[in-house]
This record gives sequence, C-alpha cells and structure tokens, in this order.
Amino acid sequence: MTDLDLTSAQAQLTADTIRVLAMDAVQRANSGHPGMPMGMADIAVTLWGRHLVVDPDDPQWPDRDRIVVSNGHGSMLLYAVLHLCGFAVSMDDLRNFRQWGSLTAGHPEIEHHRGIETTTGPLGQGFGNAVGMALAEERLRAAFGHNLVDHTTYSLVSDGDLMEGVASEAASLAGHLQLGRLVLLYDDNHISLEGPTSWTFTEDVPRRFEAYGWHTVTVDGHDRVAVDQAITAARAEQERPSLISCKTHIGYGSPNKQDTAAAHGSPLGEAEVALVRERFGWELSPFQVPDDARSFFATAMERGRAARRRWAERSAAAFADDGELADRWAAWHQPQPVRLEAPKYEAGKSVATRAMSGDVIQELARVRPDLVTGDADLAGSTKSLIDDGGDFSATDRNGRNIRYGVREHAMGALVNGLNLHGGVRAFGSTFLTFSDYMRGSVRLSALMGCPSIWVWSHDSVFLGEDGPTHQPIEHLAALRAIPNLWVIRPGDPGETAGAWEVAINRTDGPTAIILSRQGVPVPDSVTDPSVVSGGGYVARAGDDAVVVATGSELGAALGAAGLLADRGVSLRVVSMPCVEAFRERADAERAEVLGERLPRISLEAAATFGWGDIVGDGALRIGIDHFGASAPAEVLAEQYRLTPEAVADRIAAFVG
Repeated sequence: MTDLDLTSAQAQLTADTIRVLAMDAVQRANSGHPGMPMGMADIAVTLWGRHLVVDPDDPQWPDRDRIVVSNGHGSMLLYAVLHLCGFAVSMDDLRNFRQWGSLTAGHPEIEHHRGIETTTGPLGQGFGNAVGMALAEERLRAAFGHNLVDHTTYSLVSDGDLMEGVASEAASLAGHLQLGRLVLLYDDNHISLEGPTSWTFTEDVPRRFEAYGWHTVTVDGHDRVAVDQAITAARAEQERPSLISCKTHIGYGSPNKQDTAAAHGSPLGEAEVALVRERFGWELSPFQVPDDARSFFATAMERGRAARRRWAERSAAAFADDGELADRWAAWHQPQPVRLEAPKYEAGKSVATRAMSGDVIQELARVRPDLVTGDADLAGSTKSLIDDGGDFSATDRNGRNIRYGVREHAMGALVNGLNLHGGVRAFGSTFLTFSDYMRGSVRLSALMGCPSIWVWSHDSVFLGEDGPTHQPIEHLAALRAIPNLWVIRPGDPGETAGAWEVAINRTDGPTAIILSRQGVPVPDSVTDPSVVSGGGYVARAGDDAVVVATGSELGAALGAAGLLADRGVSLRVVSMPCVEAFRERADAERAEVLGERLPRISLEAAATFGWGDIVGDGALRIGIDHFGASAPAEVLAEQYRLTPEAVADRIAAFVG
C-alpha cells in the first residue's frame, strides 16, 4: 500500500482531473460515455493510488495485478488513468478518442504493453475474463509458490454487467471455487442506458453474491477512505471472492445530468461542460493536466516499480538456485512448438474423432504442463479430461481439469481470461450446438488474437437420437464466418493429431476443433498430422472430378470414390480439415490441390452455405440445409443421402 492521503486536496484534484479528461474527450469526439468515468473517478484514484500493483515501465511482468474494466463503455476512465500513471497512452491519444487509427477505441481493446489486459464492451465478458485470470493465478501459485506468484485480480463492473447471464454464471463458479484473489468494484449508480435501473433491476445484488459464496460490502463510492478500507478488507479474504458495492452518482459534478441516463451514453454538451468546469473551479484548457494529478499517480506507480524489482530479484535467485524450477517456469511461460503423433488404431476399425482427440490430449498433456482442460458438464462425451490431471477445486489448486458445470457462457469467458493471463493454456469443451451460447466469447477471442482452444463434439446430425435440438446444421458456417477463428474438423487419427498440433502452436488467434460422436473408419495408412496446417490436401488422386470433404464425411467421400472407380469415374478426394488455413495458401497451391478445370463437389453433413467460396458457384454442394430428426445415425445417413452409395450416385449424376 502506498502512503497517499486520500482525503487531501491533491487526491480530490486527481479525481476531478479524470472527470474532466473523460468529459472533454467525449465532447471532442461527440461520442462516448462520460457518466461512468465521472462517477467512478474516486474509486479509480483509490484503487490505482493505494492498491493496484502495476509498473508502467514493464506493463507485462508476470506477477503484476490484473485490472479489467468490464464496463468498457466507460473506457475514458481507463485511458485517463493509464495516461496519468505513465503508461503508453499519450495526450494525443486522449484527444483522438474514438477516431480512425487512434489507440483509444470506443471500448478498451487489448494492449498488454499499454496496461489494457483484455478487450471489453459486451457486458459481462470482462467479468468472466477476470474470474478466469483469478483462476489462472491460483493454478500458477499452486505450481510455483507465493515467491513467484502472488497477485490480485481486480475488475470494475456495472449494473449492465451484473444483469448479463454470463456474469451470473461466472460469479457462481468463482464463489464455488473460492477465488479469494478476486476483487470486484461495482459501480452501483442505479442508472442504465435507457433510464433508472428500477425499471428492470431491483434485486439485492450483494445478497445475491453472498448466496454465491462471496464476501460483500457496501460503501459510498465517493468516500475514498471507505473504498480504501473495503479493498483492504477484500484483499484480506483468502477463501472468498469479494464484491464491493460502491454507491455512486453517474455523471458526478454535472449540475443537470448527474444521476440521469442523459449522462450515460452521450456527450454532456458544451453548455453542461462549462457548468461542470465552473462547479469544479476548473480553469485549465481542455486536455491540460495539473502537475499535482501527475505527481499523485507517479508516487502511486513507485509501489509497482518496487514490487517488480523485488520480484525480478526473487525470481532470478530462485532460478539460479533451482534449475528444475527455472526449466518448469520456462515450459509454462515460453513453451516451445509441439509435434504430435497420430494415435494408433487397427485399420478398418471405427473410432469417433472425439475419442481420437481424447487420446491426443493425453499425449499433449505430457509435453505441455501448462495445459488445462475444461468442460461444461460433458467431459465424458467430449473426451476432454486429462486422465491423471485431477480436478481443479477449492481444495486442490493443482488440478488440470476445470469442471465448469452447465455454464457454457461462463466457460467461454473464463477460458479467454485464463489464456490472457499467461502461464496457462486452456481449452473449453461442449457439444457443437451449444457453441451458440459461447459465441460472444469466441468472437472476442478472435478479435483479440487470444489463443483460446474450443473443443466441440457431436458435430452433425449423426449424433442421432437426441434429435434436431442437439444436431448442428448452421454452426460450422457460422463459426467460419468469424474472422481470425480457425475451424478444424478432422476426419481420421492423423488429422486429429494435426488439429491439436495447429491449435496448441497457434499464438495469434483461437482455434476450434470439431469432433464426431459416431465412429469414422481408420484408414490403412496413417495421415501425416502436418497436412492439417495447410488446410487441405489430396487424399486420393483422380482426374474426372474432385470432391472436397471434411471430418466424418471424408470416409464417405473415399468410399464413394471407390464405388465410382468401378463405374469408370476417377474421383479426386480432397480432405479439407481447415478452410481458413487453405485460404491462406497461394492461388497456385490451392489450384494444384483442387485440380484444374475439374467439376467440383463439396461434402459436409451441415449447411452448404459458404462452400461456394471454395468449390465455386457452379459446384455440387452436398450437405443438409434443413434441421435434422431424431433417429439412429445410420438411418439419418440413408434418409439424407449421405452414405457412400448415395454420394456416389449424386456425384455420378452431376459429372454426367
């Protein structure tokens, strides 16, 4: 804790500086949300001034505190504080708030080297990220001890965050897991974008969180001493996460718009800005900062600088004394690329790709000690557990299997938080149809370039009797539409190993691995896992036509090719486990795989939408552009004409 007087005129001036900077930046942009920064300025002065352990000279040092501004609409609070603290956010950045090419986007976008830990904006997501970061800290502290891992995760949250279901799921899990290093500061201002929260949100939030197993306290959010005492008490909690409900005034200091929705999502207006300046006795021009405000945060940042230096000395001494510890730390924090072997099965045997994936996970877990799994109450179905990994729990922080329960929304947000924290590589698994519940998190992982891994099984109508509610149809096309998300649907043991190899080695974005419930045929020869990185390859040569297949339909395509050969049709089979990787190849390489001037067919037991980009508009696209039905998989294959025989007939008719 830094010995800064929170009751001083300097502390008040610093809070007002944040308010004025936020107000002026929003006004200049003629766009933004001034109310939250003006209301939470006292909380920010207290948190950054007295508690948060960060270093603007080394913003990414591993044992820093994490701070997530989940109510990202109030981004100017974060930008103003980062600027005043000396992070790489300049005054020009503040002037250019929300403008083309600016680093100060409308909602915070991940910039670790500038002190922005995650992208926030969709409410509740940052809350879930913060829970994931706190979980990562517990896992790493169990592995390496307090000497190397001893920090806290903080998050600023709003009424909107707490209305979202993802936050409720994440809060429930955080309380169950007793994540005591997690402190949330709730901006309880009774106003949302449309009007007073009394229109929609009248529950007792602290009591709800107490039911989740949290420590809670309610304070006046403008009483910096009370906020300071509440944070100190929260940090003393070891077995409960903490919610500090801070009663605040949105748009604090605005004579006509304070405590109204008018201060939430629109500029105050020039006349109101002038009145705020008059109320604060503010004589400086826009974007001028008092020296005392800079010196306040300069003093506060010495706490983090000193902590970082002490950590560097401790870690250097620990690694020098214990080479095995140094090697383990490097393996977790700077992992090397992995090469995986295809799991071995008897040729001709039928094995589900989810089972193949489960075997690959065991091999991967041996070479990547930082890997943690996770499932939404479906590990037995997705085959996602590390067999000897143990379960992460309130009493065992060494467990490598995270049981999320039936909380797909929270799982997505937590997996992102785990991976953003560093030192942990996490994946989450459930059925493909439930990826809809996770889409917000998946999209954000792609936007951030976060290397989250999404494992979705039961990938088609062939899951059978559970019927159309559980049978994915449009999901592959919808996921492939997300920029920077690689979607891999393997069709045999080699491709399954290759899918994991690509996913674990990819560091600039997320990867989805899509797996079958039903068995697929094991080929006579082992596919080289490295082919997956190219997206598509020739699985069988042919000169009359080419069929592009993925996943479980690879076997149907190869079967159809054999049947067509007996009819005198030479069918080339291209396996394309990853469309995104294939698109990144040169035009000539793609043409070499697909063949020149051959009739083209796509084959996938899902919506045909999007395949025109690969096979062309005049191609035959074999798939399912309607919902499925409850029946055994083999019956569905017959009814939907997806057996090798039916596929051969359809291709023969198309080729003529």
